[in-house]
Order: sequence, then C-alpha cells, then structure tokens
Amino acid sequence: MTSVEVLTEAFGRLPDLVRGAVRGLDAGQLGLRPGGSANSIAWLVWHLTRVEDSHFAEAFGHDQVWLADGFADRWDLALDRGDTGYGHSGEQVDAVRVASAQHLLDYFDAVHQLSRSLVADLAEEDLHRVVDERWDPPVTLLVRLVSVLDDAVQHAGQAAYARGMILADRRP
Repeated sequence: MTSVEVLTEAFGRLPDLVRGAVRGLDAGQLGLRPGGSANSIAWLVWHLTRVEDSHFAEAFGHDQVWLADGFADRWDLALDRGDTGYGHSGEQVDAVRVASAQHLLDYFDAVHQLSRSLVADLAEEDLHRVVDERWDPPVTLLVRLVSVLDDAVQHAGQAAYARGMILADRRP
C-alpha cells in the first residue's frame, strides 16, 4: 500500500466518525458544553472541518470552501470569517451554534469531498513538496496531511465522547 493509499483510507474514515458523533442530536444537544466548559459537539465538528478546509486550501492553492461556497455567510457566526477555532475562548466556543446536525454535515461533506479527491489524485512525489516554510524544518505536504488527519480524528473522538456524556445525562 502506498502512502497516498494509506492517506486516502484514513481520510475516508472521517465521515463515519463525524456522523456517529452528531447522529440524532438536536441543535440544543449539539450546542451543549459538557461540564459547562468543554467544547460543544457543534464547535468540535465545525473546528475540525475549518482546520481541514483552511489547511487544504493553503496546501493545494485553492479557496476555502467556507468562504467560496457561502458557508460563512449562511452560518453568520459572530466570529471573524477566516476563524478556524484555534485558541478559542469559552465565549467564542459558544458563538458556534447550528440549526441541526445536517447544518454541520453539509459543510463537513463539502470540505471532505474536496479533500478526499485532492488526496486521491496525489502522486507519491507530491508528498515531499514543502507547503509551509514558517517552521524548522519546513512542513511537507505529507506532514501537513498527517497533522490535519490527527487533529480531525482527535476532535471527532472528543465529539463522540461528548455525545456519550450528553446522552447519559438524559437517561432515567
């Protein structure tokens, strides 16, 4: 199996993780912050999608889906339009509200569909291209893709854990 095939397989697992975390939850549940201060499921899924969207746009030289496809306008969050959620305060986490799980999934699906096609079209030699020289050593495309995947899986897992906490709180 090539590196590109491994990445394609790994990114292909994200939709099930994200869908499993939001399935059957209403807007109120998606916005709950377990323990009163943890990140909400809405914020976690929005953030993991924003990171994937912004990092892929920069690495592959295309516009962010969030901006180009009008999601920023439709969501109308009380945040900067380019915000990805990095370093958010509790107030900023609370600003990420959604009307439904489908609201989250529409944006996730649009970003993820583009990301998977970009990864699947890569050649092995593409993975060595430097995409960020602000670091020492400079970041290659492979390192950036692994970083995005790692972030997405962690946040999807956090969303699944938060889901379990939220659903446990409503049991008799």
